[in-house]
Amino acid sequence: MFNFVRNNTKIMMVVLFLLVIPSFALVGLDGYTSFNERGNKVARVDGKDITQTEWDNVHRQEIERVRASNPNVDVAQLDTPAMKYATLERMVRDRVLAAAANAEHLSATDQRLATELQNDASIASLRKPDGTLDMEMYRQLLARQGLTPEGFEANVRAELSARQVLGTVMTSGVASQAQSDVALGAFLEQREVQVARFSPADFASKINPTEADLEGFYKAHADRYQAPEAASVEYIVLDLASVKKAVALSEQDLKTYYDQNAASFGTKEERRASHILVIASRDASAADREKAKAKAQELLAEVRKTPGSFAAVAKRASQDDMSAPSGGDLGFFQSDKGLDPAINKAAFGLAKKGDVSDVVESEFGYHIVELTDIKPAVIPTFQELRAKLEDQLRTEQAQRQFSELADTFTNGVFEQADSLKPIAEKLKLPIQTASNIARTPAPGASGPLASPKFLSALFSSESLSKKRNTEAIEVGPNQLAAGRVTQYTAAHARPFAEVKSEVQARYISVRGAEMARKEGEARLAAWRAQPASATTLPAPIVISRENPQEQPAVLLEAVLRADATKPPVFVGVDLGQAGYAVARVNKIVPRAVSAADAAAQERLRYEQLWGSAEAKAYYDLLKTRFKGEILVPAVTAGIPGAARAPQ
Repeated sequence: MFNFVRNNTKIMMVVLFLLVIPSFALVGLDGYTSFNERGNKVARVDGKDITQTEWDNVHRQEIERVRASNPNVDVAQLDTPAMKYATLERMVRDRVLAAAANAEHLSATDQRLATELQNDASIASLRKPDGTLDMEMYRQLLARQGLTPEGFEANVRAELSARQVLGTVMTSGVASQAQSDVALGAFLEQREVQVARFSPADFASKINPTEADLEGFYKAHADRYQAPEAASVEYIVLDLASVKKAVALSEQDLKTYYDQNAASFGTKEERRASHILVIASRDASAADREKAKAKAQELLAEVRKTPGSFAAVAKRASQDDMSAPSGGDLGFFQSDKGLDPAINKAAFGLAKKGDVSDVVESEFGYHIVELTDIKPAVIPTFQELRAKLEDQLRTEQAQRQFSELADTFTNGVFEQADSLKPIAEKLKLPIQTASNIARTPAPGASGPLASPKFLSALFSSESLSKKRNTEAIEVGPNQLAAGRVTQYTAAHARPFAEVKSEVQARYISVRGAEMARKEGEARLAAWRAQPASATTLPAPIVISRENPQEQPAVLLEAVLRADATKPPVFVGVDLGQAGYAVARVNKIVPRAVSAADAAAQERLRYEQLWGSAEAKAYYDLLKTRFKGEILVPAVTAGIPGAARAPQ
């Protein structure tokens, strides 16, 4: 098919023109768009669709946010089908709560938004010494997460509105001491038991299967002895690292780059200053501001009249509570950051240490600034910076070249689809190989082999049947990969002779579990009929949900759910391949009375759990009301087969 398209390009263009243009005339562009959107629907809330594209984008943004805060995280663990489905569930939940907030006319005020942002530790760290937010750093922080300040604040406002929907429900969980005592007492109840375990290993010596038994077991469970499909592959990767290696730099390039950027690698000049502040807010009356300015002029005259008195005057008269005790000292700062711009400008406008500025006006009032120290700018030499300059310049040039090379890479793997060698040689990329590759990433896999999308392309029917190159697949930020299957082995049954030892071990395990269950059930029946005959049981132990004493969860639940009002009570539990257990419940052991502070904490925790349960129920009601539904199949982790019900 690909060869036909390549060899008959003009013919195909004419055919497509004749087919596509009339169809646009008939249904219109909007018809195509709406059809595509309908085909891409993955969920719906309040009559509004969530598309596959939206889902993909939100999940990618979540991965990027996690990676930005934790660069060492394994992205493959975040990009699994289960994790992606969880993202869709959160999207539906957010939209349900947003619809409810809108219906109930709930909103977040500007003051509430400001308070929320102030309480964010990452944002608080961006505040300057004067308390104002460094907007440039704020934008950079959000940009790393793919957000703008406006978009981020809109998201926070929406979250605050949605939080109000469930907030009152979650805080409405009120329980009396009696209620919490009954509930927690039942949940944390202790029981004295004696447990007899019947293990499959105890019966192994009694099981001597014949060759026919093993062959019959092998045939009956042939699916357990399948060799999975596997492929040997070769692949190439285009990323910034590979582009960077190919960048050629001359000594003159580096020297020019040094001349243009040396200041950014060095330390800028820093100055230390002290100030005296007379407060006058922007909204103060003109008379009050003139009064404050006059006061500042008086203090300036006093300082200039008595050189060396600045610190003493600042301690006595400055209205800056933070700096006044230290004589108005503001520490070291650079010209473009750290303090109020008016103070910065005044300090860097003074000629030498000891100089005092005129009265300076700012949004806080009127200042007098004294220059107390100067740290000159320090710029490293070219040789000191050479290695760093080379790395940075290579990176910048690689970033500029990557888009162009990505197009070449993408076209190359398609146009010469029978081999990776031509494009690998053209871009100087090494061809990497791997064997025993499966459709899903192997534990510990890295690079393209950890990408489900890349593996899916390798195992596509076109790739397997014709051994053609895959398309260029984005397997990470600024990282493309293409591969081809060089050898493929389909899933197949392993011969009996090869797996005989596995079959025998499994046969003995299964038959041993059956014999253990029969023996346990027989003992259970006998002890229930004659409780006094249960003389071989181990010493009693006390178990509870807080302290299960290493007992299996299914046995623990059976013991705690048994009616122990008339002991002894016998409970039997099938543990599957672990055998069988019989427990004699001797008595209920009273729970120790908690200290007053512990009891208060337990009650608070109970109320929180109750509130969470009510919030969950209310959300389910809202989800039904606003018709929230997911239109793609659910993805859940595999759940092992449950043990049999207790007897």
